[in-house]
Amino acid sequence: MHKNLTVAIAVPLEAEHVESIKTAHPDVTVLYEPELLPPERYPADHGGDPAFVRSPSQDSRYWDMLARADVLYGIPQESAAGLARIAANSKVAWIQAMASGAGSTVKAANLAAETLERLAVTNSAGVHALPLAEFAMLGVLNGFKHTSAMAADQAAKSWPDLRVPTRLVSGSHAVIIGLGEIGIETARLARAMGMRVSGTKRTVEAIDGVETVTDMAGLPELLATADTVINTLPGTPFTHKLINAGLFAAMKAGTVFVNVGRGTVVDEDALLVALEDGTISYACLDVFAIEPLPVESPLWEHPRVMVSPHTSALTIAENRLIAERFIDNLARFQAGEPLLHRVDPVHFY
Repeated sequence: MHKNLTVAIAVPLEAEHVESIKTAHPDVTVLYEPELLPPERYPADHGGDPAFVRSPSQDSRYWDMLARADVLYGIPQESAAGLARIAANSKVAWIQAMASGAGSTVKAANLAAETLERLAVTNSAGVHALPLAEFAMLGVLNGFKHTSAMAADQAAKSWPDLRVPTRLVSGSHAVIIGLGEIGIETARLARAMGMRVSGTKRTVEAIDGVETVTDMAGLPELLATADTVINTLPGTPFTHKLINAGLFAAMKAGTVFVNVGRGTVVDEDALLVALEDGTISYACLDVFAIEPLPVESPLWEHPRVMVSPHTSALTIAENRLIAERFIDNLARFQAGEPLLHRVDPVHFY
């Protein structure tokens, strides 16, 4: 049991959500000094305005506030350096990260094994499941309905002599690589559009509404009949360039590819080859191996690629949803129960 807890708000957060935390947990002391936090440029701008600079006295107050806390709402400065600093100089036992992919920040902080055992970091996985699933469906529809070609014709004010038929989403086969929370929500929306759904999961088990669930060994067989392939996997050493030339070769011609997981999961050179040889008819990409996407990347100008600047998870409801997640997990922390969505200290996802 954890009593007399102190929580410090380490990242920009609207006062209304701070109040919701206080109201839900009146026995918890919440430290919140908004003047020490960079202003948001848009809803759920967790890093805040990069032009914001704390004075030396403000910076000292900021770190002193965090060091007095048992729990942090947000990784300090939304950076691995901030995480490493607070981990080395405080009693903090749990940090709620804003990102669903917070494992990469935890790994980059290069914390000692004993620190990773003592300090729990939870991510916001699941909070972003619905917006990511909606974006995945946008990618599928764009690919099936040839919207990139329509946009090009519109920009050229060209009414084509030959109107190319579009494809029906209903009745098509979607393969989701990674049936975690994001994958399950994507599967739900895909089924609502009449799609047949299969996918992969580390632990193979039946999932309602999913025709076939397999591990990675069974993925090539699924890809052979897929009309669209949607990646939701996180970036880990085990998933690095997992979707490579071999897996693209297992797909049939005309496959629509969507990536809402992590960019490092995809071999981008192999993706470009698959786009050129017709294996991939359209790619909708929210994430990339290097972000921001380098200006020299051919993905920027490819006529059948949508480049999204890693924004598909962002919604105006995000801060509220993360605060609600934190409130629930805080009750578990007080009771000494396992925290939900804790970042794996070995595999970092």
